[in-house]
Amino acid sequence: MNCLSREATVAKPGFTRWLVPPAAIAVHMCIGQVYGFSVFKKPLAKLLGNEPAGFVAWSEADIGVAYSIALALLGISAAVFGKWVERSGPRKTMLASMICFCSGLVLASFAVRTHQLWLLYAGYGLIGGIGLGLGYIAPVSTLMKWFPDRPGMATGMAIMGFGGGALIGGPLAEELMKRFASATSVGAQEAMLVMAGLYAISMIFGAIIVRVPPDGWLPEGWVPKEHVKPLVTNANVSVDVAWKTPQFWCLWIVLCMNVSAGIGIIGQASPMIQDMFGVSAAAGAGYVGLLSLCNLGGRFFWSSMSDLTGRKGVYCIYFILGALLYMSAPWTQGRGNVTLFVVVTGLILTMYGGGFATIPAYLRDLFGSYQVGAIHGRLITAWSMAAILGPQLVDRLSKANKDAGVPPAHAYNSIFYLMVGLLAVGLIANLLVRPVDPKYHVAEKPKA
Repeated sequence: MNCLSREATVAKPGFTRWLVPPAAIAVHMCIGQVYGFSVFKKPLAKLLGNEPAGFVAWSEADIGVAYSIALALLGISAAVFGKWVERSGPRKTMLASMICFCSGLVLASFAVRTHQLWLLYAGYGLIGGIGLGLGYIAPVSTLMKWFPDRPGMATGMAIMGFGGGALIGGPLAEELMKRFASATSVGAQEAMLVMAGLYAISMIFGAIIVRVPPDGWLPEGWVPKEHVKPLVTNANVSVDVAWKTPQFWCLWIVLCMNVSAGIGIIGQASPMIQDMFGVSAAAGAGYVGLLSLCNLGGRFFWSSMSDLTGRKGVYCIYFILGALLYMSAPWTQGRGNVTLFVVVTGLILTMYGGGFATIPAYLRDLFGSYQVGAIHGRLITAWSMAAILGPQLVDRLSKANKDAGVPPAHAYNSIFYLMVGLLAVGLIANLLVRPVDPKYHVAEKPKA
């Protein structure tokens, strides 16, 4: 097992840091499939007409719980295993992520075959969610160590693959279900098995090529600045101290509100656009893929932009512009303009993705690079909360509106206005962020 140790992945002289982003993307594009989970909702809730007596169909809201569990476990596992990830290195962590995530898909396949909802929750939600957490933070921490000169761009490269996971996963799942659909199956079981195999190959590839920089490594010609901006420090704060600071909890709220306002829309994307505009399931899957592309592009664009504007400034843009766009979404539906609705929600998703990609660099600015991966792991427990709050708000409120007689086309309008309130809370928390008190700094940067 020595080849899996952190020491075995230390880069040799002559290694180019530009090989690390493909390794990160190879993992994140796979685990980012969770963003395309909504394409499974309607097929899994569909009755084929040949069910046995006493058969109880799954509702779309019931199926959506697996999505919430998976994202909740992402944050919890990242927080619990954050220190282990820093000690063990990215290769071992990526392989552990592959085992958990792909086995979760296999168990989800058996859950569909046996119609066991608890197994779907345990497989895709619990075990798969642990794989999400492990696979999410390892590439982020590694790339920030390789790109200290451009931390925003680095986190954008690391995380854009996750945002783009549904770009592949949504249409792929849709095509596989069509390929395997029959009179007795919607094709979801077989689709999940095939996807598990394909994702395992990609994640192993990423684990093989990833490397960490030697101690003390710096980009050629780059020297850390002695005088930095007010919210950027050259000092370091340990993970066990960082989470006790007010800055940590301000950023926790910032991330939670930004994610809650976007993640529910992603989780309900395919059924939502079908209900609001009467488009086909194939168009719904395409919409999921397009949102994924916006999510992906926003992660790289906005996080790179934050290297110029500062993290606090770019989050103000996310919250203010995002709120204006959410307020305009019901208007686009009222006019029946599906193209304008796609543009509005696509722009929202660029900033949702940008918020994910910017937060690790925000942490690096405030707390330094020492144990930033572990600090990031604890912070994304905010994602765990948002993964429950956002999707369940959208799923349950849209269902309640439909049950109350609201036409499906209008069942989501009140939810868009609720998202505006969440973004307002996030804006306030972001404005309260101040430099970390020097009393929290470690005297000297220890080895991770």
